Amino acid sequence: MPLSPLEHDRRYGELDQVMRAYLGQPADDTPEQPGPALTAYLRHTWHTRPWALAAAERQLREYADNPPGRLRLRLGEFYAIPDVGLPQGEIQSWLRCLADHIKHSIETGEVPPPAAPATHWEWHARFPELGQFLGGWFSQDMPDEFDDHHAAVEDYR
Repeated sequence: MPLSPLEHDRRYGELDQVMRAYLGQPADDTPEQPGPALTAYLRHTWHTRPWALAAAERQLREYADNPPGRLRLRLGEFYAIPDVGLPQGEIQSWLRCLADHIKHSIETGEVPPPAAPATHWEWHARFPELGQFLGGWFSQDMPDEFDDHHAAVEDYR
């Protein structure tokens, strides 16, 4: 039986946020240095939901230590890691590497400095309504619906 939404969030909610930060980004983290996607995740999460970092570290480590087997795959009781461009055999060590970076950040208090969003995920996380605003009010049909940019902005408000 597939996981309920509540159980999915409990087991994989923050793992899902970390994985979403990697969509379209290389999984090029090394034990010495987090990659741009994890840096973006850390920067945003430290400043908005610092309590979620411990959950992310735990969920990454649990998934790396207990990847889904054939039965869990058939039952739908798992989280499918998106394709991050790594061979299947390297995924578990990569997840542990991410968990280690998050743990190090929590224990030492190292926080990426505030900066302009660097990834698509970070833009969406920091400005969730910006995509709707730009896509809906400044689309190719904007000249047909509004006299100018100011009118579109006023309509959005």
